[in-house]
Amino acid sequence: MTNPFLDSAIPSPCYVCDEAALEHNLQLMQRVQQESGADIILALKGFSMWSTFPLVKQYLKGCTASSVWEARLAAEEFGREVHAYAPAYKQSDIDELLPIVHHISFNSLSQWQRYREQTLAAGVSAGLRVNPEHQEAETELYDPSAPGSRLGIRASELEGADLTGIDGLHVHNLCECDSFALERTLAAVESKFGHLLHKMKWLNLGGGHLMTRKGYDVEHLIKQLKRIQETYDIQVILEPGSAVAWQTGPLVAEVVDIIENDGLIALLDISATAHMPDVLEMPYRPNITDAREPGVLPYTYKLGGNSCLAGDVIGLYSFAEPLQPGDRLIFEDMMHYTMVKTSFFNGVEHPSIGILRRDGKFDLIRKFTYEDFRGRLS
Repeated sequence: MTNPFLDSAIPSPCYVCDEAALEHNLQLMQRVQQESGADIILALKGFSMWSTFPLVKQYLKGCTASSVWEARLAAEEFGREVHAYAPAYKQSDIDELLPIVHHISFNSLSQWQRYREQTLAAGVSAGLRVNPEHQEAETELYDPSAPGSRLGIRASELEGADLTGIDGLHVHNLCECDSFALERTLAAVESKFGHLLHKMKWLNLGGGHLMTRKGYDVEHLIKQLKRIQETYDIQVILEPGSAVAWQTGPLVAEVVDIIENDGLIALLDISATAHMPDVLEMPYRPNITDAREPGVLPYTYKLGGNSCLAGDVIGLYSFAEPLQPGDRLIFEDMMHYTMVKTSFFNGVEHPSIGILRRDGKFDLIRKFTYEDFRGRLS
């Protein structure tokens, strides 16, 4: 069977969203909502491909935004509930957010006290992000509960605080975790903040719930969500980003040249630092269709990006046949936390964005130009 992402209609480089795979994830989330009673909203920081919003909003309640611009995107393109959280808001942020958001979470008591009257006057439901001081994320870069974290209020800081006007608590300490990590987190939250939950209307459990990953125990997730809601008579909100777009499409790239320096090096028309920055930041090794670990298949190559950064290297991969200029490589699972982090570093060609429709047809949604690069500078 021919790989649909090798279709000649798809340009290189290009991010391609598989519409059928996206809807499959959304249908699972709809089941979680129906069986648990929880609300699921889309975290734009993980996936903000707004050309898919007509499909996504058929299943999810709204979006959560980490900035004014994300909130505007949610309000203008998604059109359902808009939730907001940021580590700190300027007055100008609040002035722009309050007319378009339904929920807003503050990262500190001082921020809440500064904007309390304005928030209440706007009729926006207010919450506080709390830090359960319970670690589950495996990568320190993505661990909001690490010692010294700037994210969330610790229980000791809330002792004796006047929380009049606060409707909810916001907790986020997971990163691509399972439902058992959530269960442990809930235990920590109840231990530190259970006395407050009885007074709240909602509990936002953030993202990191990778319910669409193969092997995830969805029934256990539903059980945890039902229990916490029934115990505290509270509405639970989940805001996954990765789970929505998990395994919903690749980054298509092309071999441009082959050189040799202590081994074969394939130079591609994409850049790790500009187009897949987590490869260098986490770091992690993306999967490539039909490629394996070095030495497993007969031909091993170091894959390099097309920027002049010396460390713009994706990694070592082996292939069944020799690579040639013009060959296509399919970097799998590139929809979440990839497009949202891209840059125009070095002015290298930015990947196009397209959708592989359910009927197998490819739609090119956006092709970037020199004017896009120039427009980000001055």
